[in-house]
Amino acid sequence: MNRPAPWPLTSLRLLVLVAGALVMVTPFLYLLSISFTEQSYVLTMPPQLIPDPPTLANYTKALTVQDVPRYFANSLYVACVSTLLALVLSSMMAYAFARFRFPGRELLFRVLLVGLMIPAVMLLIPQFILTKYLGLLDSHLGLIVFYVAGSLAINTFLLRGFFESIPAELDEAMQMDGGNAWTRYWRLAIPLARPGLATATIFTFFSAWDEFAWALTILNSPELRTLPIAIRLFAGSGNNAVQWGLVFAASAIAVVPVIIVFLVFQRHFVQGLTAGAVKG
Repeated sequence: MNRPAPWPLTSLRLLVLVAGALVMVTPFLYLLSISFTEQSYVLTMPPQLIPDPPTLANYTKALTVQDVPRYFANSLYVACVSTLLALVLSSMMAYAFARFRFPGRELLFRVLLVGLMIPAVMLLIPQFILTKYLGLLDSHLGLIVFYVAGSLAINTFLLRGFFESIPAELDEAMQMDGGNAWTRYWRLAIPLARPGLATATIFTFFSAWDEFAWALTILNSPELRTLPIAIRLFAGSGNNAVQWGLVFAASAIAVVPVIIVFLVFQRHFVQGLTAGAVKG
């Protein structure tokens, strides 16, 4: 029988967990505090977690004067479309690598994984030249194409482990019942790989939602800007004085979709991380 841990050890664990939680939560609480603080009180010392007096002026300015809703909609559109396309393509690739046998399968898979070793910033110039050649500069499509391409390798690697953990006998039984490859993929593999799909959804959405460098490189029109670019521009407005209240208010708005996506898929997140990379 497993004996319960001694109370000093349990207390130490709880203390470490509480300290870690405070380290993680405090910056977010400070962000919310500054977003409700007037500009003249932002840099007061010592910092105040509870603004005095609180104000909604930063949110009002962000939502009206600075046109944050447009930038928010742009980011949401790009992130959602990129996530959907990336999941469809990577899941089909992963299923093919897991279930089909063809010459050069492992070599192709390893070549795909080489992309994980290349820093994204090193690809900016080649991607820009290719985007210009394809006529995708200054467009959301230029973002979506490369966001999808950048997430295929990690998603395929993750989902292949899930598909390989599904017993091959289930595929064979469905095939004997007349199910073709698409039926086995859509009706068998996809439902059983929900933890992996949830994990891939979180990673892909986060990377597309927060991406800054590539969007700044190819977007020129103000109406096409995504939220990270807009927040960076807010920091340089107002006679070169950083309007921290406005920046933090826009940042708080930007955090909302991230929290929603994680809360929706977090039930499968840990299982997806632990099981997806292990072949069953």
